[in-house]
Amino acid sequence: MGRPPILGIDASRATVARPTGVERYARAVIRSLLPYAEAEGVRVRLYFRESPPPDLFPPSPSVEHRVIPFPRLWTHLRLSWEMARRPPTALFVPAHVIPLVHPRSAVTIHDLGYRHFPHAHPFAQRLYLELSTRWSAAVARVVFADSEATRADLIRFYHVPAEKIVVAYPGYDPPPIPEDAEAILRRFGIRSPYLVSVGTIHPRKNFGLILQVAARRLAEGWEGQVVIIGKPGWPDPAFERLRRDPMWAGRLILTGYVDDVTRGALLSRAEAFLLPSLYEGFGFPVLEAQACGVPVLCAPSGSLREVAGEGALLLPPDDPAPWAEALSRLTRDPELRSALIARGHANRQRFSWERCARRIWEALRTLWE
Repeated sequence: MGRPPILGIDASRATVARPTGVERYARAVIRSLLPYAEAEGVRVRLYFRESPPPDLFPPSPSVEHRVIPFPRLWTHLRLSWEMARRPPTALFVPAHVIPLVHPRSAVTIHDLGYRHFPHAHPFAQRLYLELSTRWSAAVARVVFADSEATRADLIRFYHVPAEKIVVAYPGYDPPPIPEDAEAILRRFGIRSPYLVSVGTIHPRKNFGLILQVAARRLAEGWEGQVVIIGKPGWPDPAFERLRRDPMWAGRLILTGYVDDVTRGALLSRAEAFLLPSLYEGFGFPVLEAQACGVPVLCAPSGSLREVAGEGALLLPPDDPAPWAEALSRLTRDPELRSALIARGHANRQRFSWERCARRIWEALRTLWE
């Protein structure tokens, strides 16, 4: 009887202290894959850039931790050296970049936003994303995509054979809604009613449109605020220009990065969740807002039409008028608001980490069978 296969997994993104979408994905997918490996006698070797928290992926007889620190170019230099010295049977990379030296490999490519909006990325970052994503898509035996939209982009931009792309919709983790939500709102100076959005400050998030929508409603007598949850990213000149208007003093709240409990509190008490993004590879906040019982309005950009399903109002990302009118209708028509919330709850049931992991595991097995 031969030795059991060893599945190597790049777990470097799973240890980020303040995770956003890709890091949450890496953490949840790895955790959900481990039971499949154990059930089938596959050993797992997790590669870390730094020591993980002890409770993140507890070591076991079938799960090995390899902590291999390195200051720069960790994937292409240090992880490549590890692959050359002690190669696993197969390698899974949950976030875009396969090392230069690698065994049979699979990779998740989350989105190609830099291709759609190159001006929104610094040149050096855009060049790295272009080269590393093109390389990974070319050398991988299996490419996982978060959505049909990303699958179409991989075929369009990099001519990846359709038969090696597997669409595996991610799951999501509903943020907990604390009993003291109102106290959390007061801590940020937030009062109802307010509109909320979630995302790193970035030009493609199109947060300026939310301010235009809110300005229209304020002109109609609405007395609310705008709350944007997310860490600073890349400069967004249009948003910065709008937010400097004195009218937003005390009305625009930028919370920065918040923990899960705080995010749940801020989502659950909102009048509505808005995501006018110009491009999304997936869109976790849509599902989180639906789980928190908030009406969702979003653009149909990238994967958002797929992810939001019937549980959101889809509106153009370049015109604030339909957004303002939709919010007014939701205020005037409680039945419409309740129906949209109910459709959101139904829609979110389509997504789970267990289903995502099962789809990924079925494809990973082809690397050693």
